[in-house]
Amino acid sequence: MLREKAAKIRLLFLDVDGVMTDGRITINDRGEETKSFDVKDGLGLKILMSNGVDIVLITGRRSRVVTLRAEELGIEELYQGVTDKGTLCRQLINAKGLKKEEACCMGDDLPELTMFKEVGLRIAVADAAKELRESADFVTRNQGGYGALREACEWILKCQGKWSASVTEFHGK
Repeated sequence: MLREKAAKIRLLFLDVDGVMTDGRITINDRGEETKSFDVKDGLGLKILMSNGVDIVLITGRRSRVVTLRAEELGIEELYQGVTDKGTLCRQLINAKGLKKEEACCMGDDLPELTMFKEVGLRIAVADAAKELRESADFVTRNQGGYGALREACEWILKCQGKWSASVTEFHGK
């Protein structure tokens, strides 16, 4: 049943802090923010996108670093400073003409609970808040910022029967 849910996914909503990063925010003495992103997570997202899954980043904070990372990965839909993540998810699913069952959300903390209500597949990172893990269909083995996103991307593509072909492309012709 769970693999069948993943096989239908065409849209992935991601929180940023705690999913794409380890959740820590570093601000230096000049007021500049830095974040660390796992390069394998980034490649996982690129492979997922190349297999027809749209990625939408939704975060409650505003950060130039997140804008730069989204641009680097080729993610065109980035929503920052969002307080009502669930309503935005529902609006985007409808605007794209998708069904709830074709959308997935991956999160780490309580604000994603509203997103979880709007999608057909809910994924929590290993170190997510207890309430989110309990509401999730799938909990990663890895923590946010440390390969959890790559794990989820691979799992979705394996459920869709697309992972092996994606790996083959890296072997060359």
